[in-house]
Amino acid sequence: MKKVVLLRHGESVWNNENRFTGWTDVDLSPKGIEEAALAGKILGEHGFRFGKAYTSYLKRAVKTLNGVLDVMNLDWIPVEKSWRLNEKHYGMLQGLNKAETAEKYGEAQVLVWRRSYDIAPAPLAADDERSPRIDLRYAELDEKDIPLTESLKETVERALPYWENVIVPSMSRYDEVIVAAHGNSLRAIIKFLKNISDAEIVSLNLPTAVPYVFEFDDNMLLAKDYFLGDPAEIEKKMAAVANQGKK
Repeated sequence: MKKVVLLRHGESVWNNENRFTGWTDVDLSPKGIEEAALAGKILGEHGFRFGKAYTSYLKRAVKTLNGVLDVMNLDWIPVEKSWRLNEKHYGMLQGLNKAETAEKYGEAQVLVWRRSYDIAPAPLAADDERSPRIDLRYAELDEKDIPLTESLKETVERALPYWENVIVPSMSRYDEVIVAAHGNSLRAIIKFLKNISDAEIVSLNLPTAVPYVFEFDDNMLLAKDYFLGDPAEIEKKMAAVANQGKK
């Protein structure tokens, strides 16, 4: 039996302020740091012993992973970072308050921007100070691979090859790995694993720092998936994510 834990980062400063974040590199809030430690505690209590970890280039995911591994005394395991696990790029929405944006454009439109499969927000200008094309961490990438906005479909197109070509092959060596990333990059992987339709993926809301376990047979065929933690608390956190785009 192989196990992959997908973990959305803990609450960030901009999550707390209800802002669209995307590729903006904001830090964890104090609550987010606590959430990461709790996730590590829960994983340890369930006997997880990861052989390798994966995360994005964004500090809220990196620090969540570090917090988890520290609590589990697994700081020493190999960690691989990839821009392909970054959050969906929210274009011109990045930095805007979600509730204020819903007040201006309507909740239905904000839901489309946040959760629809193939509709992206308006892009940033290439020379915008928020553009990742002027960020040194992406300097070695081909410019065509650096988005100025993204739909979930485009997030799937960059995240899924990383899952198939990097993470899955590593499972021949490791029985358990953890992927600490973001709401939409993880939704992209989950959509594939569970064969969720383009329409149904709109309603999938991932709570912050709640371990989501996927169990596979030795041929990497999905056997079952489940969250770790108190079901009522997880449901509450999912509802809070869903409500972020409301007035």
